[in-house]
Amino acid sequence: MKGLILTNAYNTSPSYLNQSIRLKQELDKLKVAVDIRQNDFFPAIIADGGIKLLAKEYEFCVFLDKDKYVSRMLEDSGVRMFNTTDSMEICDDKMTTCIKLAKVASMPITLPGLLCYNSESYIKDHTIDKIKSNLSFPIVIKQAYGSLGKGVYKANNEKELKAIMEKVKLTPHLFQEFIKESYGKDVRVIVIGNKVCASMLRVSQGDFRSNAELGGKAYKYTLPHSYASLCEKVSKVLGLDYCGIDILIGKDDKPLICEVNSNAFWGKIEEVTNVNVAKAYAIHIIKSLS
Repeated sequence: MKGLILTNAYNTSPSYLNQSIRLKQELDKLKVAVDIRQNDFFPAIIADGGIKLLAKEYEFCVFLDKDKYVSRMLEDSGVRMFNTTDSMEICDDKMTTCIKLAKVASMPITLPGLLCYNSESYIKDHTIDKIKSNLSFPIVIKQAYGSLGKGVYKANNEKELKAIMEKVKLTPHLFQEFIKESYGKDVRVIVIGNKVCASMLRVSQGDFRSNAELGGKAYKYTLPHSYASLCEKVSKVLGLDYCGIDILIGKDDKPLICEVNSNAFWGKIEEVTNVNVAKAYAIHIIKSLS
């Protein structure tokens, strides 16, 4: 058995690279050979009337990227993907995640952003009025694609809302209810094989977003049963081998799904909880292949 840990062709941040390094360490201990490669070595191409797998030595791939094209080509060539391409695509698009989970999990009220193809098009007043009729200020605006808190904005009034709408109008986005009870804090839960592995509380140092990459602090957190069962249900519905689920703390401590990240970093949560997340993921991979 030999595996491939595939990373993005451009991302070289320490937090990102830690993922592949830690996972390889744990797979090595379990006597499973893996190579870490960036996806610019083109493991598969379209040629000769089909998809031609060039990286034939690999039986499975831990895909630590969000490049759906590379993932789909590998999967269609018979390589077992962790996570699957379908589940990765759902998680990568925040609006698609909301749609998929709408019937199975509580979430903030969410409106889809309106696609715009012309930079000269203007924001209509009745569009803003409709958003205001469904959501109260402040309003959260998220670009559908993005991680680490990037592309997430808060509009405190109509002027700010219009300015942010103008900024994001050419990219997929959504409008969402602001959960005041969870201002600057959320719960990050790592789920592996549809079972909760670790959890931590993230608290901002002055921002409404709690991401550690934006300066937030993280603390060990004992996950209530209702939160754990919700996360395991979400993971199963989305068909994920591994994920990080962000939970907003609503009124009366009600858990609300904020986002699901199919490639959530585990460096900080390993540090805070002393849970060996990389080892747990490695064990899950081996069990899934046996």
